[in-house]
Amino acid sequence: MQQRSVLTLDDVNAILDAAQQEAEDNGWAVTIAVADDGGHLLGLRRLDGAAPMSSYVATEKARSAALGRKETQVFEDMINGGRTAFLSAPALQGMLTGGVPVLAEGYVTGSVGVSGVKPDQDAQVAKAGIQAISS
Repeated sequence: MQQRSVLTLDDVNAILDAAQQEAEDNGWAVTIAVADDGGHLLGLRRLDGAAPMSSYVATEKARSAALGRKETQVFEDMINGGRTAFLSAPALQGMLTGGVPVLAEGYVTGSVGVSGVKPDQDAQVAKAGIQAISS
């Protein structure tokens, strides 16, 4: 029987704390969402000043990164490259840069989605959160 890693509550809190620290260090008002490998929300943190809509967008970015098994920037690049039919893909509504899968031993164990600033800054915050649990 194969065992697989999952995100624990401690992992979720470590990701949220580190991502929040990265955002605050840069003066960015964002929302950070952490999801499991099936895209189900495990934790959400909306920082002071973040737009209410960012909670929805961050959650969808996390869901898309988990279900798609890759950074959402890949999907955004495909769409911007002309593959607009991908916009109608079911269950993938957060195909904007800022969703990053969490990997353990080569497998997706969850994901982080961030919304509120420029796309590369959203991704930077997400990756800072993931770094907190990477060894």
